[in-house]
Amino acid sequence: MNANLFQILILGLVQGAAELLPVSSSAHVIVVEKLMGLDPSTPEMTFLLVMLHTGTMIAVICYFRKAWKQNFFGSWEKFRSALVHILIATFVTGVVGLFLQFLIEKVFLRHHGTAAEVEMLFGQLPLIAAALSCVGLLIVISGILDEKNPKQGSLTSGKSAWIGAVQGLCLPFRGFSRSGATISAGLLAGISRRKCEEFSFALVVVLTPPVIAKELWRLLKSRSDIAHPLHLAHLLVPGLFGMVCSFVAGLLALWLLSNWLEIGRWKFFGFYCFAFALVVFVIAKCGL
Repeated sequence: MNANLFQILILGLVQGAAELLPVSSSAHVIVVEKLMGLDPSTPEMTFLLVMLHTGTMIAVICYFRKAWKQNFFGSWEKFRSALVHILIATFVTGVVGLFLQFLIEKVFLRHHGTAAEVEMLFGQLPLIAAALSCVGLLIVISGILDEKNPKQGSLTSGKSAWIGAVQGLCLPFRGFSRSGATISAGLLAGISRRKCEEFSFALVVVLTPPVIAKELWRLLKSRSDIAHPLHLAHLLVPGLFGMVCSFVAGLLALWLLSNWLEIGRWKFFGFYCFAFALVVFVIAKCGL
């Protein structure tokens, strides 16, 4: 079943609101998809989710453009340093993410007699609940420690690699919030709150285009007729509508995130993850 425009509107608003808050947009969108009778593991729905991510990526660029211009592009030294840190983090993310994908597809799933892609796990609600609980714990711990002893440290190559490794853990597990995990990793490494936020969302601008390309390729492989312009437009138009919705909601979510992070309310996002994990677990038990 493909989503209609009303369902895409709901998904776009949920995605935009949750993507840029550390509460796992993927988990929220997948639960909403389940409640609306949609299958989040299909290539069409996976690609729609990626288009929603694109909307929030554009929101990130608009929101942080002034800060990035000053801190990343203010001088050649700043640009070189930021580029090195982003490349290190992204490289480590790719290594960790691909390694986990290999373990899941070639070892775990094959051991259980299943030949499938890692995407088949995206709709597994118990796994999503477990991932939400894990990232919630990480957020609470980092928030409490930072609140007791705020740090003002800067990025280093080692800290960038650490953040990249944590980001890699998020790729195959829906529910393990990317922004929640990377900002928390930065706080635990002693980086200032503002720098954690700016670096975390700079990484998503780098990470999102390859993910979009990967999901588009997956869609093309699953649908031999998709290359026809009419069929392609049939998929892209709903995606673009959802992208606009997620963009608007994303800007509002970023404003809330920045305010709560700066005034020391980071740990409350972790408590929310615990609560939502319980909701997801109950929904799974109910067989939805």
